[in-house]
Amino acid sequence: MPRPPRHQLRRLALALITALLIAGCADRPGPAPLGVGTAPDPQSQVLAQLYASALRGAGAAVRIESVADPVAALDAGQLTLVPGFTGRLLAVFAPDSTARSDRQVYWALAGALPEGLALGDYAMTAADKPALAVTKATADAWGGTELSALVRHCSGLVVGAVAGVRAPAAVGRCTLPRLREFPDSAALFAALRARLITAAWTSTADPATPDDVVVLTDGRPTLVRAENVVPLYRRNALTESQLLAINQVAGVLDTEALTDMRRRVAHGADPQSVVDAFLEEHPLGR
Repeated sequence: MPRPPRHQLRRLALALITALLIAGCADRPGPAPLGVGTAPDPQSQVLAQLYASALRGAGAAVRIESVADPVAALDAGQLTLVPGFTGRLLAVFAPDSTARSDRQVYWALAGALPEGLALGDYAMTAADKPALAVTKATADAWGGTELSALVRHCSGLVVGAVAGVRAPAAVGRCTLPRLREFPDSAALFAALRARLITAAWTSTADPATPDDVVVLTDGRPTLVRAENVVPLYRRNALTESQLLAINQVAGVLDTEALTDMRRRVAHGADPQSVVDAFLEEHPLGR
């Protein structure tokens, strides 16, 4: 029987090698999905879906994992990224820090992180900062809608909050009295309207804040610590394109949009659908 020509043998060998390489690649598992952590509350779910979408847009496989303490899970290496707020994270890593303004809090946090963690860009226009609400009559009597007006009328204040909410003990040089606690936001603001309290603690992205109250704005110098949206991630776990993608979130998200998405999820909407609709109108990287 005649032997095949050499060029046919080369083709057969090449085909065999190619088949073996393809089989080897097929058996090799792909990279593990990046873990994005979230707490069970609507706001955390919105932020987790937002950053997960950014990572998927950069070609990453992503899993969203709900855990009781996302920051601890990130620090333990169980997650890749956790969205949060600058001031709350600073309270975890540097509880004695006195930083208050957006930039001061961000850089103090960056300097306080353990070696394995890093920060992405913070959203300058998206925050959920503690805020005090008063009635319009009170704001008119104080002659202003800035938080400094409350400081000037510190004596005799009666301040309320929903039970379980962590509120600052002081606003600037004004040390606040012991809080009067209420079971929910409806009871809190009913007490404010009835003048049972002078001011009510809420936050800048809380959808439960009614339209008929005045939320006092914080000016300069900053009187209440900043709470800007920021991604916290494991160092060296993201590619350059993935880092660029998560940093683009800071350019499209603002407090109004965060409040709206939080409200919709609290009313039963699917977090991913809510975030998808937002990103359709505000695409990353534009």
